[in-house]
Amino acid sequence: MRAVVLEEPGRLRAVEIPEPGEPPAGWALVRVRAVGVCGTDLHAFAGNQPFFAYPRVLGHELGVEIVSVNDPMSGLPVGAMCAVRPYLECGVCGACRQGKPNCCEALRVMGVHMDGGMAELLHVPVDHLYDGEGLRFEQLALIETLAIGRHAVSRSGIRQGDRALVIGAGPIGLSVAISAQAVGAEVGVHDRSEGRLAFAGGISGVRAVTDVADFGAQVVFDATGSASSMQASFGIPLHGGKLVFVGLVQSEIRFDDASFHARELTLLATRNALPEDFAALIPEVRAGTLRTEGWVNRRAKLEEAQERFAEWVNPASGCLKAMIEI
Repeated sequence: MRAVVLEEPGRLRAVEIPEPGEPPAGWALVRVRAVGVCGTDLHAFAGNQPFFAYPRVLGHELGVEIVSVNDPMSGLPVGAMCAVRPYLECGVCGACRQGKPNCCEALRVMGVHMDGGMAELLHVPVDHLYDGEGLRFEQLALIETLAIGRHAVSRSGIRQGDRALVIGAGPIGLSVAISAQAVGAEVGVHDRSEGRLAFAGGISGVRAVTDVADFGAQVVFDATGSASSMQASFGIPLHGGKLVFVGLVQSEIRFDDASFHARELTLLATRNALPEDFAALIPEVRAGTLRTEGWVNRRAKLEEAQERFAEWVNPASGCLKAMIEI
């Protein structure tokens, strides 16, 4: 079958690899139809993604079609269109026992720690598939991005009437913004890119913020994946406020302790998303409660990915979200 392998930073290669065959008990064989390209993939291509090992078949934002199921109790029929929760947890560590499989001590993420979905066929645990009847494959491939935003907002404890500032208007930041808006927060988005800031400001109910000092946010989400931005974001929340790191970097983050204590800030990290985030999102997208029109502004076939990544990773290209169609 066809696949695209990231052999080393900057080097993608289209290859033929063996088909995975029939799935083991509790797993399904799926045909990958759409793969979202996210910051993790682009950082891996650039050589600065934490927790990554080469060579690797990328792809964890997936819209798939079930080919066969080795679980008579799953209720998922052959041909079902599904979203995928791409984080494989151990089920026995302390985090898993606390109901936090998203940060399992032995977590394996498709396309990061194990080969992912930039291939025609893939094995997926049945309980990591979410029936997406009524949605397009491209919409299903965006569910994981939306789930990350939903989990970050849930983790923050933000409430109706709170003022939230999202720093970074990429797809993850936009996901945070629309999830915060859904709980009744007043939402602003800041980005250095004029194009992304204008796009965010075009979302109904979201305010484009050029000067973060003027916004006065109780909760600040940094979704940039930039060490300098994350460090500077400590100075933004109001007294008694919260700072939530949605993006991550492979470096130290430093802050002024006196200022941190004077405002009694709460610092939170948020990683991936929980099963309930995925389960709740599909009916919301189906109902039109969460809308993603215009997010995908670059598309390519699988065999074109090796040529297009160098373009997508360049900020000047204007790529908001790329989607690979298989």
